[in-house]
Amino acid sequence: MIHLSDGDRVRLSTGHEVTLPLVTEATVAGAVLPARYDVAESLLPDGLTPVRVTARQAAVVLLCVEYHRIGDDAMAPYDEFAVLIGATADEWQSPLVPLLTRDIGGYVWSLPVTTEPARALGDEIWGYPKTVANISHHDNTTRRETTVVEDGDRVATVSIDWPRTWEHREQIESYAVREGRLERTSVEFQGKLGAAPLSSCIDVDPGDHERADTLRSLDLGSRSVLRFSLEGRITYGAGRSVER
Repeated sequence: MIHLSDGDRVRLSTGHEVTLPLVTEATVAGAVLPARYDVAESLLPDGLTPVRVTARQAAVVLLCVEYHRIGDDAMAPYDEFAVLIGATADEWQSPLVPLLTRDIGGYVWSLPVTTEPARALGDEIWGYPKTVANISHHDNTTRRETTVVEDGDRVATVSIDWPRTWEHREQIESYAVREGRLERTSVEFQGKLGAAPLSSCIDVDPGDHERADTLRSLDLGSRSVLRFSLEGRITYGAGRSVER
C-alpha cells in the first residue's frame, strides 16, 4: 500500500506526473436522483451506509463532466460520466442528516472516462473504478446531453437542463476502495455553480450495457432532488483512510 498525501508528486503507469491536490478545470452537469434503497445499499462496500432522500429511497448522483485542463496540463483533456451512491461513514449519524446539511459523500460506483491516462489517474491515485469508454457531450443554451458507449454497448444517455449560476465554492467527499482499503477524498468545486431543487428537467435512458441493467434496477426517479452545474475548478485532495 502506497500512502499518498497532499504535496506529493505522483508518476502514473502511463508516465504522466501529477501533484496533489490536483486542480482541474471542467464543465459539469449533474443531478441527485431518488433510487431504490436496497439496490443502492447492495452497491456499497462495508463501512458505508446509503444516504436517504425519503424513508424508502436512497440518493444517487449522476455527473456528466468535460475536463478542459488537468493540473499543469499533465495530460490531455478528457470526458467522464460518474455514478455515485450517496453515502455516509458515520454509523451514529442518521443517514438523512448528511443530505439535509449538505455534508454528503458519494461512493464512486462507476466512472467511465475517454482516455487511458485518465483511467490510470483515477485508479492509481484514488481507487476510482474507471473504465475507458466513448463519451459524447452535446451542449446547447438549455441543457447537456451525454451518451456513454462502452465495449460497443450503450450504457446510458443522460440529459440535464442547466440551472442558473452564481460564483460559489462547495466541498464534498468521495469514497472509493483503494488496494482493499476504504478511503475518503475531499473534492472542492469553485466557480460558476448552479443549483435547482426538486426539478423534472432531467432524462435518464439506460442502454443495453450490463451496467445499464443496474441503473434500471435502481429505479431512478424522474424528478431530481437537486439539479446542479459547474463551470470552473474541481480540486481533488489525497485520499484518507476511513476508520471502521
